[in-house]
Amino acid sequence: MTPAPLQTHFNSSRLMHVLADLEGVSTAAVGSGFAEKLGLWVSFTDAIALSAVHSAAQPILPQARVTTQATRLAQDLAHTRSGLEALITGRGTLPAGKAAIKLPHVVADDTLPGASAYEPYRRYYTAHQREMESSLGPLRAKVRGELSRSTPALQQLAAMDATLENILSERESRVLAKVASLMQRRFMHLLRTHSAPPDADPKQDPWLVRFGLELQNVLLAELELRLQPTLGLLEAYQHENHASL
Repeated sequence: MTPAPLQTHFNSSRLMHVLADLEGVSTAAVGSGFAEKLGLWVSFTDAIALSAVHSAAQPILPQARVTTQATRLAQDLAHTRSGLEALITGRGTLPAGKAAIKLPHVVADDTLPGASAYEPYRRYYTAHQREMESSLGPLRAKVRGELSRSTPALQQLAAMDATLENILSERESRVLAKVASLMQRRFMHLLRTHSAPPDADPKQDPWLVRFGLELQNVLLAELELRLQPTLGLLEAYQHENHASL
């Protein structure tokens, strides 16, 4: 049976596209080679899914069990993803035991300069990053564990993913930590260029509302990026499972 193409978009990153579209944001300004480093990390995550495309299906487990497990893993991933999206957007069902991380509404003025006014937004962004890390790490390990009990090709893939995670986790944290600094540049740009009526409520200024939505959009793009390794593993599992029918 001809292998079905995986859905992972190789060597692409919505996060980079979203950041590039924000006026006042320059990825070159936050450190040498931000885009190159992020692109390199994405290429490693792509390799996880790509390796499965060339793997021969060698089923060693009962098909019914594999199909059931693939369905459960897909449901777990969808549940985790929707929960994190709800935390970011404030819409939908929050993960069990998780409190909402509210988007701040802090305005710079004569007593609070722009750099200080941004700090609550930085804390908001990094809090969401911590939630992603604490939720997606165990999910990735769970999917990888299922692969390690599957075909020889998937066992090899699981071992490769574990190695890559150990090698790249620190690099991933360093690269993605720079996103909050990029968004500070966007905040300062909007602060400098906005105009509003003197009697307008500062917290309802269109530029501040716009920035909040942009911050959430960037977080959603980062979530999509962080999910890629797990999606690649799951798609490989489903692909091998499908090819063995």
